[in-house]
Amino acid sequence: MAETSAPRLLPFLIRRDGVWLYRGSPVQRKAMLCLFGSMLTRDSEGQYWLKTPMESGIIQVEDAPFVAVELDFRGGCGRHQTLCLRTNMDELICVGPKHPIICEWDRPSDEAASIPYVHMRDGEGDLPIRARISRPVHFELAALAVPGQVEGRPCLGVWSQDCFFPLSRQS
Repeated sequence: MAETSAPRLLPFLIRRDGVWLYRGSPVQRKAMLCLFGSMLTRDSEGQYWLKTPMESGIIQVEDAPFVAVELDFRGGCGRHQTLCLRTNMDELICVGPKHPIICEWDRPSDEAASIPYVHMRDGEGDLPIRARISRPVHFELAALAVPGQVEGRPCLGVWSQDCFFPLSRQS
């Protein structure tokens, strides 16, 4: 019977602010970060894996591995607008059915409001790979928010690609 070894823990940490650390030092080369980011996946237990052609292992992630740092508008306005987010890895994600904004209402937080994320891509299991929406982008989204309802509950949210995405509960 073949012996299975424990997964290897690689010396990477992705901080909550999107900074990648290797052995405690920030990784400075943007091209390398973008390459590593494209090789990142997530298993069904929520662990993040860096899978390169040379090696594979688990890396630590404090919150989400990416951060949405810029908002851009495309098309019309309201239901017909498309909201696009640029990540700290210069990946452009257009909010819509394939890339929804998700706010985790009941997640404990040191922030007064809910924490917004955008779905970037599927992981290998049921858990997606997300980008945390930065505070400045969250404020820009809040400025665009309109009243709506989700599951019969009043909320404020934004439209993108004819889909409504709730950002906060409305009292």
